[in-house]
Amino acid sequence: MYTQLDIETHFDGKLKIAYLNQPESLNALTKPSLGDLRDFIRECSDDETVRCVAISGRGRAFCSGQNLDDAFVQGNEHHDHDIIRKIVVDYYNPLVTEITHCRKPVIALVNGPAVGAGAMLALICDFVLANDKSYFAQAFSNIGLIPDTGGTYFLPKLLGRQLANYLAFTGKKLYAEEAKSYGLVAEVFTEEEFTSKSMEILEKLSSMPTAAIKLTKKAFAHSYDNTLKEQLDLEADLQQEAAGTEDFVEGVNAFLQKRKPNYKGK
Repeated sequence: MYTQLDIETHFDGKLKIAYLNQPESLNALTKPSLGDLRDFIRECSDDETVRCVAISGRGRAFCSGQNLDDAFVQGNEHHDHDIIRKIVVDYYNPLVTEITHCRKPVIALVNGPAVGAGAMLALICDFVLANDKSYFAQAFSNIGLIPDTGGTYFLPKLLGRQLANYLAFTGKKLYAEEAKSYGLVAEVFTEEEFTSKSMEILEKLSSMPTAAIKLTKKAFAHSYDNTLKEQLDLEADLQQEAAGTEDFVEGVNAFLQKRKPNYKGK
């Protein structure tokens, strides 16, 4: 089905991991890989058996950003000043929308360099797990471009205006531990422990009350634009929705019965 991705399924289908699978180009993004990734996220969002989604890279990199050959090789597209806009609108923006609106948690497993659009692909996920040799670089300015893939929206919110400007203007590499200190990365593991420690976290997420996680994502997303009153009203509405789920009933019963809950994601 997918020509540019390697898909792994774990925990009886509850976890799906998509690996960018072009290691010879350090997993540079192409129109086919962007389309495959968009479709993968959409399918996982709609599949009731999937409880957690992850994105990683094969080989020694997570993602080196846009493959410029793929963007410009066809015909006379290198003379078409609108080609970059078309790629952003047709390929990147739909992928950002699918990831941010996914009904399941989407986790970035950053196993190596994450550069340009590759850095933003990781940072638009719900959170990032990284190995200690990985780094992030907003390299857009190195070729005269601005941050895309949600970069101008998310970076100032994640970092504040000054740091967002600094990293976007200079393209400085942030190694994983420094990125964690800025709040860009949730956990950093050694290369040797990265796979096992990450899978422990993904397994936990795969057994969590997925409906509540979906509603939490929705509430956080609206917080960027809502007033306090609007957000409080939204919390009340979404909390009522969460209280109507099977997982809430199971969670309460498990607490009262002093046992481990068996969530179904419903």
